[in-house]
Amino acid sequence: MRGSELAQLITEEGIVCVTDACRAVLARLREEITKGGLEENALGMAVSGICDAVVAQVRRDLHYSLKPVINAAGVILHTNLGRAPLAPTAIEHIQQTATYYSNLEFDIAEGERGKRDVHVDRFFRKLLVAEREPSTIVVNNNAAAVLLALNTLAEGGEVIVSRGELVEIGGSFRIPDVMTKSGAVLREVGTTNRTRIRDYESAINEKTRLLLRVHRSNFEIHGFTEQPKIGDLVELGRARNIPVIEDLGSGALLDLRQFGVQGEPDVLASLRAGVDVVTYSGDKLLGGPQAGILSGRKDLIARMRSNSLFRALRVDKLTYAALEATLLAFVKGDHDAIPALRMMRISNVEISARAEALTKAVGTRELKIDLVDGESIIGGGAAPSAILPTRLIALTHQRHSADELAGHLRNCDPPIIARVEDGRVLLDLRTVFPEQDMEVAKALNSFAH
Repeated sequence: MRGSELAQLITEEGIVCVTDACRAVLARLREEITKGGLEENALGMAVSGICDAVVAQVRRDLHYSLKPVINAAGVILHTNLGRAPLAPTAIEHIQQTATYYSNLEFDIAEGERGKRDVHVDRFFRKLLVAEREPSTIVVNNNAAAVLLALNTLAEGGEVIVSRGELVEIGGSFRIPDVMTKSGAVLREVGTTNRTRIRDYESAINEKTRLLLRVHRSNFEIHGFTEQPKIGDLVELGRARNIPVIEDLGSGALLDLRQFGVQGEPDVLASLRAGVDVVTYSGDKLLGGPQAGILSGRKDLIARMRSNSLFRALRVDKLTYAALEATLLAFVKGDHDAIPALRMMRISNVEISARAEALTKAVGTRELKIDLVDGESIIGGGAAPSAILPTRLIALTHQRHSADELAGHLRNCDPPIIARVEDGRVLLDLRTVFPEQDMEVAKALNSFAH
């Protein structure tokens, strides 16, 4: 064995890691010998290559599993790819907050313990100017936000919700299951396609604690349908002194119709309609880190803050740092600073120009490249009917199938995630950062070798 090479590896990675790699390599070799799977020549080659095998094993053992990928699938909030990418200012703020100590729970002016909510609540107050100035708290995701709200306000009592809103939010998690864990009793009203305000009114009894509206953010019902207006639900709640909670799921902080996205209610509109508490996500249409956000009446939010579950579900300083920087971009009106929002508003002309430039940089004859019209989607369980026109790069290869070509792209460094449709690999540059275009071209050129 090349002792000097292993010595250098030990210096770089440590004796423990190298020892573990040696044991793993030798164990595989013994297993092959025991099975009789190695002839004399192959055995000699295997033994002479032990050092290289150990080096390779160490590299495999110590590489990061979580890595950046290039999202060429055209799904802006791709759940499997981490949903919303963060703004550069958010990354910078995370780095500053993580590198040194911070005033996470310290009131610098008073010199005493403070509350971590204040770092983002002040921005939410600026952005959510409603009839009643709302208060906001943050937990680790929207399911946790719903859990905390129901447990605080309705444990042991009933929560009235339409049957048409008992959605599955992904990963086999369902709203009824979350409600059950909260200790609240689910009271279903109406039917899958039609629920009227009188259905809620008829179900109210002495055990009723909340009226719940769940936005169907990941699907739509068309045809013979009916749903009460949120204002009607608010009016009923006020008349019976019952709080109304709306689970928006994705939750936008501005009207997305300006980006061509229809059917997604924004948080401010719900609060102005009189909803008592709104729950929504941080890493979807808001474009920030994973978080569950609750905004609404100060007295109700205060009760949730004092619930012991809040401490179990609260987020850390890095989430607050990323969320604070994201909210600051909203306060400044700098929506293009938020990658997900910027991707929504990229014009078809810009995408076409980038696609043409990229294809000109690819020089392999075996790869057939066409530019075709297509559609991008929002993804992440948001705006299911929102379609954004785009220009796609369609790839076919003389010797390889579309699945093989897509597999080659996934095995690149960084991996490139594409769509396969009708025997072609489709690349959508809407979700590819401009600085990654030439990485994609490089990957396509490598397929010829």
